[in-house]
Amino acid sequence: MEPLILVVDDDPDILKVLKANLEVSDFKVITAGNCEEARKVLAEQVPDLIVLDLMLPDCDGVEFCREIRSQHFNLPVVMLTARDSVSDRVLGLESGADDYVVKPFETIELIARIKACLRRYSVEDQNCVNVGDIEIDYPRREVKVRGKAVELTPKEFDLLCFLIKNREKVLSRDFIRKSLWKDSKRLYSWSRVIDVHIQHLRTKIEKDPSSPEYILTVPGVGYKFVPKSSSQK
Repeated sequence: MEPLILVVDDDPDILKVLKANLEVSDFKVITAGNCEEARKVLAEQVPDLIVLDLMLPDCDGVEFCREIRSQHFNLPVVMLTARDSVSDRVLGLESGADDYVVKPFETIELIARIKACLRRYSVEDQNCVNVGDIEIDYPRREVKVRGKAVELTPKEFDLLCFLIKNREKVLSRDFIRKSLWKDSKRLYSWSRVIDVHIQHLRTKIEKDPSSPEYILTVPGVGYKFVPKSSSQK
């Protein structure tokens, strides 16, 4: 089945070019010129991936990306923008985007990034996934580490899946909060709550929680999940 791509951009020329090139590359394509049109599309059908322009006439692309991520946790988003500073790229990724492409771009590169993104999600959509010594059964919400079943709380399970989905990425505490703790504004110290959950998770999946192989701390920022084969390099 051809993957369905939703392209959201207010430039009709970009929409026309991307639609033609994506269709040649065996994708089905729906286009939207603003956030409101995109919301109407999403209300009727969920695509396999969204290509989202950062600068839209009726809403902020970063906020819209967060809105998409809050409603469709496993929907990949590739962000397009003319902003190329490091801070802009970080902001785009922390809003929930899976990749970030700066305009002007080569269409062939964008298509390659879309395919790579879809491959990552296709693996994560399998019923069971193995990452190093960790085996996750998504439908049963069961986890095994080194062949032994591990009891996780619902939030610990969601946190582990979120870290694995975003493996190799540096995730700020704020990004984790916005993605997993929807009512975090009510918490007095949500940052501490996240740290405690990370500590508990480490005690259950790491051989030595004081020297973790998987869930690494990035000082001053947050955390990063590194597959065991990468962390041992």
